[in-house]
Amino acid sequence: MAFSERRRRLAWLIAGRAVITTLLLGSGVLIQLASPGAPPINAFYSLIGLTYFFTALYALALKRADRWPWLADVQLTVDAVVVSGIIVVTGGVTSYFSLLYVLPIIAASSLMRRRGALTVAILSSLLYAGLVLVQYQGGGEGAGPFVATGQALPPGRVALYLVGINALAFLAVGALSGSLAERLRRAGVSLESASTEIANLQAFNQDIIDSLTSGLLTTDINGLVLSFNHAAETITGLEADAVVGHDVGEVLQLPEDVRRLIARDLDGARSRRSDFLYPAPTGRTIEIGMAAAHLLTPGGKLGFVITFQDITDVKRLERDARVKQRLAVVGEMAAGMAHEIRNPLASMAGSIQVLREELTLNDEQAQLMDIVLRESKRLNDTIRSFLSYARPQRSAVERLDLVKTVTDTAMLLRNSPEVQAIHTIDVEAPDDPVWFDADEGQVRQILWNLATNGLRAMPSGGRLRLAVMAEPDAASTAALDGVREGAAASDSAVPPAGAILEVQDEGVGIPPEELDGIFQPFHGTFARGSGLGLAIVHRIVSDYHGEIQITSSVGKGTTVRVRLGQGQS
Repeated sequence: MAFSERRRRLAWLIAGRAVITTLLLGSGVLIQLASPGAPPINAFYSLIGLTYFFTALYALALKRADRWPWLADVQLTVDAVVVSGIIVVTGGVTSYFSLLYVLPIIAASSLMRRRGALTVAILSSLLYAGLVLVQYQGGGEGAGPFVATGQALPPGRVALYLVGINALAFLAVGALSGSLAERLRRAGVSLESASTEIANLQAFNQDIIDSLTSGLLTTDINGLVLSFNHAAETITGLEADAVVGHDVGEVLQLPEDVRRLIARDLDGARSRRSDFLYPAPTGRTIEIGMAAAHLLTPGGKLGFVITFQDITDVKRLERDARVKQRLAVVGEMAAGMAHEIRNPLASMAGSIQVLREELTLNDEQAQLMDIVLRESKRLNDTIRSFLSYARPQRSAVERLDLVKTVTDTAMLLRNSPEVQAIHTIDVEAPDDPVWFDADEGQVRQILWNLATNGLRAMPSGGRLRLAVMAEPDAASTAALDGVREGAAASDSAVPPAGAILEVQDEGVGIPPEELDGIFQPFHGTFARGSGLGLAIVHRIVSDYHGEIQITSSVGKGTTVRVRLGQGQS
């Protein structure tokens, strides 16, 4: 068990008493050996032995010092009495040991501050004055225990002077040591309070830093990491202990231009910002927005303060906003373009058809007519797709089993011209139905457009995977449990909060720089198609309050994950 402050001070007092007693014993023995004719000091040895005895008792009672605080008073009183005894057996008023009273006075100031020091100083003065009075009342030389051989006492006035001087010295030592002890106590309290405040402030500052949602790190002037907060660990997936002392460029995988900028002291600017891709240890690549500034102190620049955030979702939202903005502009153009293009096109196609049937044409002319009709049909299909994207169609929302919809779409795909012998189409779906309220034609269009894009991305063949799964919430799960516990469940079972469709191919993949524009109209990258398939998918998914996530690796394939929410906006 740890010592309290009182016990610690008493332990020092006991140890100091043992040392001083040993010194006194040694000096007495030396005097006796050096001066065989000196007064016998058997009583002196007895007092020394008695002091050792009391010291042992004090050491044994030390464990109860906190419970019995009067033990300190007893020790100091006994010390003053023992000093008086030593003075008695060494000559009384003529003894050289009167200064030993100073020791219990100083010890009292350490234990009980000013009050204890003055109390022991007064007690010592009274004891000293009393023994001198007794010595003089005993009458003359060699009286009582004060001297072993005849020794002349100083005159009474000298004795009175000695008593006054010693008493004044005892009180002065008591006042001074008590004052110093009190000041030391106050300084200790102030220091402890200041240390506590500093520790609390440091903990508070650390709590603030660790509560930041942005990553925060500091470096020295050479770019070596000094600190790394909790958010930085979360974003990067690295531990602070593993990165402290390492170069910040290696820790954050900074681009070369950013590393050179930090090495050039930010080119004199107060701060610099940069966005870059960070390959996390989990294998996921995230986008990081970083700001670097100088770490300024009254002594000058000590390094850099770098804050950074995971802006992957922000960038995705920005891309979605840009796509929606572009799509809104295209939608405004669609209605006007429809009649201006489709009506003349229909007239021209009809006229060519009539001419081809009524005129006598040679083979070359007939071929040209067929080309005109075929291209007119292709142009008409493009316009129809454009209108399907730009002008919302009336939807017939009904309860669908998405498992059946995905299975039927896969069957149609297997029998379409898009599929070759080198292609494989697999369906992954749960055994139970996945009920969802939607327009079946729109869901089929989502699957068809994504699947045909996947097939076109695999000119050398490969596996196309179509998957469907439910995304239930707590309320839906509770409702379904209620249905199952009651009447027999039917097609009217509570639908999930959302549904997830996935289309995965093993094709050429999409380069990262092209991901931003794949939902833009006429952004098709294949020779066939109008370039509106993904734009139509995006519009339909937006109507269902859903989202599209695309994961692609060049040369390995693409996975499109569509999450549909209930209802249309």
